[in-house]
Amino acid sequence: MTLRTPWLAITAMFILNGALFGVWASRVPAVADIYGLNHTALGLTLLALAGGAVCSFPFAGRAVDRVGAATVTRSLALIYPVTLILLPLAPGAWTLTVFLFLFGAAHGAMDVAMNSWAAEVERRAGRPFMSGFHAMFSLGAGLGALSGYLAVQAGLGLLPHFMICAVAVTAMTWTGAQIPWHSDTATPEKTSVFALPKGALMLVGLVAFCASMGEGAMTDWSALYLRDVVEVTEAKAALGYVVFSVAMVIVRLLGDAIVARLGPVRSAQLGGCIAACGMVMVIAAPVLNAVLVGFAMLGIGYAVVMPLAFSRAANDPHVPPGRAISGVATLGYGGLLLGPPTIGFVAGAFGLQVAFALLGVLAGLSVALAKSLR
Repeated sequence: MTLRTPWLAITAMFILNGALFGVWASRVPAVADIYGLNHTALGLTLLALAGGAVCSFPFAGRAVDRVGAATVTRSLALIYPVTLILLPLAPGAWTLTVFLFLFGAAHGAMDVAMNSWAAEVERRAGRPFMSGFHAMFSLGAGLGALSGYLAVQAGLGLLPHFMICAVAVTAMTWTGAQIPWHSDTATPEKTSVFALPKGALMLVGLVAFCASMGEGAMTDWSALYLRDVVEVTEAKAALGYVVFSVAMVIVRLLGDAIVARLGPVRSAQLGGCIAACGMVMVIAAPVLNAVLVGFAMLGIGYAVVMPLAFSRAANDPHVPPGRAISGVATLGYGGLLLGPPTIGFVAGAFGLQVAFALLGVLAGLSVALAKSLR
């Protein structure tokens, strides 16, 4: 069996995962308006999404080690779209919170499974693929966000928008994932369910956390930042995440070559510096074109950090891949999903610009911790 077929299968799963999350991200302003959520209330609601993902990580890691990454990934690829369709069906804010927990759990579990599968392909090929796979996630997220822009322009409501995208994306990617693949398995060790990574993996997780906090904030707050701070229309506000995702896709497509040339440490340090500069531009020049350039710089800066963290975790000599990735994901994707509610809390007290300034500080911290990716 050649690795080309598994590569296409994993690419399809990364696109599906990113596209459905991008669809959700593009309509956050509409959700806030429909349910009457201010910045603080929206932050509390988004905490449920983060909680669902963080709760799912260790269970997904154990399932991967016991059953195999390919089987778990494909199973979740059918569950995840259903949870997206549930969101616009919520009759009130409390029900929305429950549905967001389920959506976050499906998204987070699939992240762990598909990254484990990607790491298997990377190991067997003996060459880096992870950045390219994450580029496909960003491509999917950008296309999902673009669907939000088109849906707003067409006056399409949340339910038809989410249903059309869930069905279309699943139909286009599901067939490509149906290839024979024997996943690595291991007997999960008896550890506490929510064990965090230890030793060197803890530092790897912290690097991922710093970058993913910014990525998560961009997912759910870029449109609101453009609408509320820059004061553009809702349709133009959806372009913020599109620009961020496009920049991330381009750099991730080049990421494997960049890492091969600069090494993981220097690549992560350079990315952190670019992200910090981008955040300065976003805060200092709150006009549409400048903010979009800043968002693009953030996409460039964050692009290679998560792929590097997952590759490092999956190849740890002391911890099984499923448990290693789930541990790093607890911090890494925990940051991705905890970023939005954190931004909401700070924005409610001090404003969105102050909240976004925190992301620049975290970008600088990721530069200081980058040596753990060696």
